[in-house]
Amino acid sequence: MTDPIADMLTRVRNAVQGKHQKVDMPTSRLKIEIARILKEEGYIAHY
Repeated sequence: MTDPIADMLTRVRNAVQGKHQKVDMPTSRLKIEIARILKEEGYIAHY
């Protein structure tokens, strides 16, 4: 995996398209901050 942020967003997009309630992925401080922003903006429910 060369781009962990693109991988994270792709996993979220695929989960939405597949109508999954949750998605698991490796974490990092940067990904947690991105997830926090996505939650604040209403794109995801929880992280």
